[in-house]
Parts: sequence; structure tokens; C-alpha cells
Amino acid sequence: MSEAVEIARGSGTSGPAEAGPLPIRPAEAKPLDVRTDRLVSLDVFRGVTIAGMLLVNNPGSWSHIYGPLRHAPWHGWTPTDLIFPFFLFIVGVAIALSFGTLSARGATRPQLFAKVARRTLIIFGLGLVLHGFPSYDLGHIRIPGVLQRIAVCYFFASVIVLAVSSWRGRALAGAALLVLYWALVTLVPVPGMGAGVLEAGRDLGAYLDRLLLGTNHLWASSKTWDPEGILSTMPAVATVVAGVLTGEWLRTRRTPVEKTVGLFVAGNALLLLGVIWDAAFPINKNLWTSSYVVFTAGMALQFLGMCYWLVDVKGYRRWAQPCVVYGVNAIAAFFLSSLLARILGLVKVGGPEPVSLKTYLYEHVYASWLSPINASLAFAMTYVVFWLGAMWLLYRRRIFIKI
Repeated sequence: MSEAVEIARGSGTSGPAEAGPLPIRPAEAKPLDVRTDRLVSLDVFRGVTIAGMLLVNNPGSWSHIYGPLRHAPWHGWTPTDLIFPFFLFIVGVAIALSFGTLSARGATRPQLFAKVARRTLIIFGLGLVLHGFPSYDLGHIRIPGVLQRIAVCYFFASVIVLAVSSWRGRALAGAALLVLYWALVTLVPVPGMGAGVLEAGRDLGAYLDRLLLGTNHLWASSKTWDPEGILSTMPAVATVVAGVLTGEWLRTRRTPVEKTVGLFVAGNALLLLGVIWDAAFPINKNLWTSSYVVFTAGMALQFLGMCYWLVDVKGYRRWAQPCVVYGVNAIAAFFLSSLLARILGLVKVGGPEPVSLKTYLYEHVYASWLSPINASLAFAMTYVVFWLGAMWLLYRRRIFIKI
């Protein structure tokens, strides 16, 4: 466990990229002073995002959830729809920071690509482990998923960084992915449906998922489409590229005020563009539409700008310590909490009509004295606090689970 893992923690170190053989940003952009060490604000942002994931993924009852903690039924968005793109955006920022540090230490393109390939396979494999647990029925295991999308997007965004040396080229690559996805989804006809259909299970992405993966390997709740499907991974890569460009901006020698203003200005511009594009190509998390990418990247820039100003510029860090605890062990927190959630759903307790351990705890510990919706929220909040305690134990012992 001696090797740093940027995909899980992100490296905030800021060595001069000119010193290494691999330029990770435009040549005219100078690096941050190495004394800045790491961006604590990125750990805070990551920690808030992971805590949000645990909160929305673990209600006491899926029948009783407050509206903001649900995904939008289809078009539109809720705060919950920001969580996954935020994490992919953070992955992109971490790529820029970590590649810069490794390049400054003399890492070559082949060496960086080997690291990327190994991490991609491990993270993708962890996603399959979660989906298959405990029976591992290979004929019905869901192949797409959250960790799988993180792995694939990390891989292709890293390839773009390694292949394209200028920030303009990377920005064009990200924009090209969004335009190409829009063209494919709106112009290519789906057999039996026609072109431009954006209904659940009837769009081009759903058709390709069924064609290439089969219904047995898709999201069990639908069987006809998958929210982390193959085609919609294309614009999700652009979400990571947006994070890469942000990381490169934070590595420049501009003043902290200039960096903060730049984050907010870019964020506002993308929010406006996302709202405008929504009129023609609706914001939709399940389809991961291009307008959704632009809009959520704008939101991510705003949130990171706030964290950067408060934590790294003004030095207000005490309030953010729980977020840092989650942030430095993010992948571990997500994987272990997801695994325990599956176990709680599989273990049966009770009398002649046993229920899952999760249902038993929800009904007897929370719903026995709270209204159903508040009991469901209390269960989720307890789960977040439980895993914060587990991650705090690791943090206090300087244990950072790395891939």
C-alpha cells in the first residue's frame, strides 16, 4: 500500500510539469508552487459527494423518500442527479493533478498508461464483484454499473490526456464527444422506433445495450435499458474531461483569487449553456445527455470553487474534516458500504415470515416511533454516520486503502 492512488484519493501535489517528459497541460501554463502540497478542497468535494451517494443509495424504505433524495423520473434533475457526475468530474481533476506530479517525477507515457490500465481493470472488477455477490451467476450478472462507468471513463479520459498535449485539444475532444452523442441519439433511427426517441427503453442507447449485452446483463429494475449503458458512457467521458481541464486550471501560477473567479465564471457559463441546450436535448441523467453533462459540470465548478475558496484559500478547514475523512478513502467507502447494504438485504430474520435484516432494523428501530418518510431518512443518515466512523478509524491510523 505504498503507491498513491489518484483515482481513489487524488493527488493534490503540484510539482512542475515541465520537469517531466509528459506535458499534461499547455506549455505556457506554469505549475503551482510545490509548497501548496495538495488541494484539500478536492478531498472535501469528494467526501461530500461520497456521503451524498451513501445517503441516497441507502434509504430505510424505497417507498418513502423525500423528493430531493430521488432521481428525476426521466427528464429534469434533482440534487441526487448531481452526485454521480460530480464524482466523475472529481476523477478528472485528480487525473490532471496526479499526471502532473508523476510526470514531474519522470514518468513516461507507457508507464502512465500501464498504471491507468491496471486501475481500470481493478475498479471495473470491483463493480462486477458487487453486482455478482453472493451467487456470481455469470449468465445474469449486471455488466454496467457505477464502478464500471468510473473505470471506463477514467480510462478513456486518461487516454485523451496522454494522446493530446494541449488543453485546447482536450477541450475539443470533450466537446466532440458531446456533439457526436447528440447526433447519434437524435438522428440515428432505432429499428421499430425511429430517430430522436428519448423515451425509457426506446432510445438508441437502450437498443444497443440490448443488442450487445442482452437483457440478462442490464439493470434488474428495467431489463430493457441501463442508466450506465454503453452509448451514454461517451458523454460521461466528457464529464471527466471537464474535470481534467479544471485540474489544469488549478495547476497554473495564477493567483488564488483569479483561480476562484475562473471557476465561478466557467461554472456560470456552462450552467447557462446547459439550460439553453436543455430546450433541444433535455437534461436527463439516465440518458446522460449532452445538456446534462454541461449543466452538471457547471454545478461542479461552482461547488469546487466554493470549497477551494473556503478551504485552500481562506484556510477554513476544521468544519470540513469529516468530508476529508470520507474523501481520502472514497472508493473504499463506496465499495464496502455497498457490500454491507447487499448483506443487510440478504440476511433474513424474524419468525414464520422472515424479513431482511435491513427491513427489520428500519421497522423496529426507526419506523416504530417516526413517520415512514422520516424513519427512512433517519436510517440513511445513520448509515452515513456509521461509515464515517469506520473511515475515521482508518484515517486516524493513516490507513488509506489504495488500488
